[in-house]
Amino acid sequence: MADYSVTKGDSGKWQAKRDGASRASSDHSTQAGAAQVAESYSGNSGGGEVRTSGTDGKMQAKDTVKPGKDPRNIKG
Repeated sequence: MADYSVTKGDSGKWQAKRDGASRASSDHSTQAGAAQVAESYSGNSGGGEVRTSGTDGKMQAKDTVKPGKDPRNIKG
């Protein structure tokens, strides 16, 4: 399982970064693009969590990527 974070980098681009990595996996011009790629990376690694932060650094969304283990037992 691989968890990823989507944040705005120092360069002004949105980054998809695997937790524990020293560098971003990829840079994107939009937050949505970075989130989509992070979900793809996580899914290819067996699932996990993708956390998306806003420009202020506060978390906006947290999604479980299948086949990761969702801590909630409901859809949504």
